[in-house]
Amino acid sequence: MKATGIIRKIDDLGRIVIPKEIRKSLRIREGEPLEIYIEKDGEIILRKHATMGDMLEVASQYAETLNKTSDFVTCITDTETIIAVSGAPKNEYLAKEISEHVLNVMEDRAIWSTKDDRSMPIIMGESPLKYRSQIIAPIICDGDALGTVILFSTDYKKTITNVEYKLVQNAANFLGKQMEA
Repeated sequence: MKATGIIRKIDDLGRIVIPKEIRKSLRIREGEPLEIYIEKDGEIILRKHATMGDMLEVASQYAETLNKTSDFVTCITDTETIIAVSGAPKNEYLAKEISEHVLNVMEDRAIWSTKDDRSMPIIMGESPLKYRSQIIAPIICDGDALGTVILFSTDYKKTITNVEYKLVQNAANFLGKQMEA
């Protein structure tokens, strides 16, 4: 466990403020659910709740279906990492931290696709130059962005069409509805 040297007091309602520096480094946003665990030795552990974690099997199957239908690499993310991938080596993408650009698409709550040969990195720290075509749709449930559906290609002969746009839109809507159930 990493010590921060920061001490906070509990207020009269039992609340404690998580310092801004910690929230920023762990990418914890206002309204985001946290799980609370109590260890045998009395430690209290707060962990970000992986909302999409309950959907891993569905997400994996959907990624595979989208890949077969579109012939584009398909990734499904939660708010931090890629949780499902099909059409590319899993070790290159699965469980990798998503880029700030993907987070911004999620926060904007609108579908984004490559325009004017402009692409964005999908994984934190990678070059956007490896991608030719991309489309990213946020997964929305009860007004909250829980992840994204991403189709991409590194092949310069493949471009995103209206068909892929609709496929990604439907996938994101479907996964959002599944989270509501």
